[in-house]
Amino acid sequence: MSKKAFHTTSAPQPAGPYSQAVEANGFVYTAGFGPQDAANGNAVAESVGDQTRQVLRNVQSALAERGLTLDDCVKTTVHLADLADFTEFNEAYKEFFSEPYPVRTTVGSQLANILVEIDAVAAIPEGK
Repeated sequence: MSKKAFHTTSAPQPAGPYSQAVEANGFVYTAGFGPQDAANGNAVAESVGDQTRQVLRNVQSALAERGLTLDDCVKTTVHLADLADFTEFNEAYKEFFSEPYPVRTTVGSQLANILVEIDAVAAIPEGK
């Protein structure tokens, strides 16, 4: 199996020894992204809705390095600091995806000073 890592300056830089995205076996797997702005590394906004939008823009940027979009996503994993924020999170999330939606797992997690983190798996269309 071969792996190829992708890097973009349009998304937050890794905070440790991991890639922003890796291609393997016809899929692209992203790291878990938080709501940091790539320009300054600071988390944006205080609401879970606005943080969700920034997180998904970060995921979009990572996928774009391979020529993919959120429409290519088949799976996401979402970590929420507070599951009571689910409704607001879900409203923001659905702004970025169209049917058929990717499958999704949403869990409550202890996050470091952010409200949401998301990673994605995207299928590479034939010929791309």
